[in-house]
Amino acid sequence: DERPEIVDLAHLRANPTTAVSVRISKQLKKRGWSFVGPTTVYAFMQAMGLVNDHLEGCVCREQVEAERKAFKRPK
Repeated sequence: DERPEIVDLAHLRANPTTAVSVRISKQLKKRGWSFVGPTTVYAFMQAMGLVNDHLEGCVCREQVEAERKAFKRPK
């Protein structure tokens, strides 16, 4: 997770992607996908719960973080 501990609106606006979303986007394009830029990939990562971008102070942030920590990856 490349995000800072404190996420605020200014940070989200200035950083709509991460190095991971850029790498995934490039790999998908090499495999023939289109319309999968880093911002789209990052939005997918948010929707899947791979990153927690709820703003600091949002009631959901702690709840989501607790769920992420409790999640057990399938083997």
